[in-house]
Formats: sequence, structure tokens, C-alpha cells
Amino acid sequence: MAKLLLKLQRYFRRKPVRFFTLLALYLAAGSLVFLHSGFSGEPTVPGSPRSPAAAEGPGLPYLGVMQLSRGFKAAATVPAGARRHGPWFKSTSKEPSDRGKSRDNGGPRSRALRSRSGREKEEDRARYLGCYEDNTRQRTLRGMSFFDYKKMTVFRCQDNCAERGYLYAGLEFGAECYCGHKIQASNASESECNMECKGERSNTCGGINRLSIYRLELAQESARRYGSAIFRGCFRRPENVSIALPASQLMLNMSVDKCVDFCTEKEFPLAALAGTTCRCGFPSTLFPLHEREDEQLCAHKCAAEEFESCGSAEFLLVYQTQVQDNRCMDRRFLPSRAKQLVALASFPGAGNTWARHLIELATGFYTGSYYFDGSLYNKGFKGERDHWRSGRTICIKTHESGQKEIESFDSAILLIRNPYKALMAEFNRKYGGHIGFAAHAHWKGKEWPEFVANYAPWWATHTLDWLRYGRKVLVVHFEDLKRDLFVQLQRMVALLGVAACEDRLLCVEGQKDGNFKRSGLRKLEYDPYTPEMRKTISGYIRTVDAALKLRNLSGVPEDYYPR
Repeated sequence: MAKLLLKLQRYFRRKPVRFFTLLALYLAAGSLVFLHSGFSGEPTVPGSPRSPAAAEGPGLPYLGVMQLSRGFKAAATVPAGARRHGPWFKSTSKEPSDRGKSRDNGGPRSRALRSRSGREKEEDRARYLGCYEDNTRQRTLRGMSFFDYKKMTVFRCQDNCAERGYLYAGLEFGAECYCGHKIQASNASESECNMECKGERSNTCGGINRLSIYRLELAQESARRYGSAIFRGCFRRPENVSIALPASQLMLNMSVDKCVDFCTEKEFPLAALAGTTCRCGFPSTLFPLHEREDEQLCAHKCAAEEFESCGSAEFLLVYQTQVQDNRCMDRRFLPSRAKQLVALASFPGAGNTWARHLIELATGFYTGSYYFDGSLYNKGFKGERDHWRSGRTICIKTHESGQKEIESFDSAILLIRNPYKALMAEFNRKYGGHIGFAAHAHWKGKEWPEFVANYAPWWATHTLDWLRYGRKVLVVHFEDLKRDLFVQLQRMVALLGVAACEDRLLCVEGQKDGNFKRSGLRKLEYDPYTPEMRKTISGYIRTVDAALKLRNLSGVPEDYYPR
């Protein structure tokens, strides 16, 4: 061995370049191994030095401080299996068992009875109207459609049409779903709608060229569509109508299509039907679209379409065209370095990306991030590449909840969402991407119970830590932001110290969805939460509610509690 080492020593003395080359290769290999371990390893959660006595207020259990590691993309997306709690929490959740599917052993009469029973259960969201004729050349419902020849259900079709604002949902051939705003065909015999739904044998999904049609009671009125236009509602005519809606055209044969096409051609985002007059304009302080009237006041038939309403001279029926309102689309970096660092803090799945979209439109400035997500950068969030301390962005997205990380910000907007919805949204993002969905196998497998066990306590500690260590925290509930976007966005912009004009905020209302909204097409048709999960999460909700009230803030919204 000594002779071999001596020979190597003499060899490298004669050829030192080869020696340094091998040394460089050795160091490079070691660096690659180190980097690989950094990307593949799970983030650790240091134990908290504080005792339970340091909890927020009397009777509130201290749930620990959750931390995320800065530096790798995986930190922002939280790798699978990553622990988000300390040794104080042990999972008691059990994997939900699959329920057996009911079997259909009866004839057509028994199926009809079961179908009728199913319809009665759906009355709160839809009303069955009957069986209608359909034609492949001239559809009865002429809105959006989709097919699923394996898993179509009545609920899935209704939910998909309601999500897009349609008034009617129709099922045909056991697997086809059609949406629309009016029924353009006559009734057929109920016996002709005789095909079982592919995803649930207990219900009927039309027949051959026959539609089982439902009227959707819970269609989102603010998103009701008519072709390419979105229904906004019935509104009283503004006082200075010629200024509020500057373009107009007399149309004796008025229809929704004609007015929408006219305003689209004139490049206006709003089309207002006023009897035989079509008016076009922008949402503005003169016509903000905030005080909707009863739709019956606008229920005057169109001259050219018997089944459509065209409003009147006093009450306008308003649609949003496909023309983009560009008054709030310009965005840039701050012209000078920000004097304070403002966090946009939330638990994952609580709508942080959506809130960033709204803030950028409302202020005209890019938002930054504590992490880096290439997909968000490619979607237009240009502040994603900037270091979070650069001072060039209006606020910083973060999911951090440690004391050191929180105290590095001067103020914060704390976005809180119903944990049941937030957990499901983050689970979908984790396994399906920003607007994708987790596969059925993930929900039914071990991934979902483990995810809830790890993330549910983090939902509570995230809010508690920001309330405790944040210097100036504005609490915004996701549900309030959806319900009253204009008012909540005004509060958020005020904290950011930007003077946003009302017309710009009204423009944001018309472009609020952005590119990160999941469609209702693949919503779960069952509740994934077990009784044990609900009991645990309800305890966290009560803890957060008490912590908010201790600071004289409104507690969590009431819809957190129905489970």
C-alpha cells in the first residue's frame, strides 16, 4: 500500500495539472451530493422554547409555531409528508372507508321512484322541470356542454352549470350535460327520459334525444352567462345616463345578442338593455352596479325574442361583454424603494394568489413573494423573481408563521379562510397544480388523512402567530372578500398606502377571477372529512375565533361552523 501511495505522489509531482483536475472533480461531486440532500430532505420544525403558559389569552391552548424554510421552491409548495407540527400533536385520524355502492335490482318503475326521491333531495339547489325534446342540429340548451360516459351524475351536471351562472341544466343519454338560459323546445313524455346516469344508477339522465331538465335555484347570479356575455343584473337607470353609458343605439327588434354584439363592436365592457334602446359603457361612480333591483322590474319581453327580457327605460338589464376593461390592467414595479415591508400572509389554500391578483389590479404595482414559483411568474406575476426584500413590490406573499419571520415585516394583511375549504384547496394544489385537482385515489388513499393531520393544526397556529407577533395586522376573511370585494379591497389598499381611485376598483370587480380559479367540473361529490377530522378542526376554529375576539375583531364567519 505504501509503495502504491509513493508512486501516486511521484506521478502527481510530475503532472500537477492532473492532480488539480481530479481535486476539482472531487469537490464538484461533493457539492452535488450536498445540493441533492438539500432539495430532497424534509423541512424540520424546531421545537418551540415557549411553554403553554404563553398562549394567547386565558383558556387558549398554544398549538406551536409552524415554520417554512426559505430558499427552495419546495418550501413554498410543502413537500409530501412534510411534518407541520411539533411533538405535542399526534394524529388520531383514520382513513375513511369506502362505502359500498347501491345496486339497482329493480325495473323501470323502481328506478323512476328512486329518481323522484333523489330529485326531492336536490330541491334546495335545483327544481326538476321535466323531460324535453332535443335535436343534435338545434340544441334545446345552447350554452356550455360536457360529457362523461363513466361518471356522470345529476349533481355534477347541476353544479357545473351553476358554477358558470346558467339557469338550466339538462342531462341526456345518461352521460351528457347541457347548460343554458332558456329552454328552446317542447315537453316530451316522462317515459322517454329512461336512461340511468352513468355515475349513479338511482337517477335518470334523460334518454335518446331527450333531456331531463332542472332549473338551478343556486345559479350564481353575478356570473350568469348568455352566450359569451355575463349577466350582471337589473339596475335603475342612472341620472346622467348619457354620461354614464355614452354609446347608444335604437333597436326596434331588440334582443340580448344584438345589444351585446353592438357594445362589443364599440369596445365597451357593459351592455345595458333599456327596452328598445341599447346602451354601452364602463362601470363607474355614476353607474357602479352595486345596488341591484328585483329582476321582475326588468322582465319586459324583447321585441325580437319572446323568451328574453330586455328591460325598460327606467330599469336596465346589464350584461358584461368579452371586451376587457383596460383601466386597471397596467402594472409596474414601485418607482422608488418601499419604506416598509408589507406581508400578504395566509395559510396555503386560503386564496393568496387570488388576493395578489386583486391587489395588483387595484394598485397598478406588482406583488412579491417570500418564495419563487416559476408557474406564477409565467402567468404574469413579475414580482415573483425579485428578492422579497428588494423593496420594488407593493406587498410580499408569505405562508410563514415563525416569530422571526413575522417580525421581519412592518405590517401585514392576514387572509383567513374557512379551514375546510382551505385544506381541500391546498390538497388539490399539491397534487394537481394551481388550477388542477387531486386524483380520486389521493382522496381515498392515505394521503388525505395524513395531510389533514399535518396541516389542520397549522391553519390555527398560523393565525395565532400572526396575531401575536405581527406589528400592524389587518385581518381579511376570504369569504368577506368574495361577498363584498369593493369594500374589502378598499381596506387592503388603504393599508398599503396607495390612493386607488374608485373607477379602478370598479374595473377590478369586472376582472376579479383572473387565471387561478378552479372550475366546478371536478368538485368532490362527497364530504372527505371524517367525524374525527371535523371534531378536531372545530376545536381549531373555536380557538381562532376566541383569539380574534380578544383583540376586539369580528370572529370567524358563521359558515365556518355548520359541520
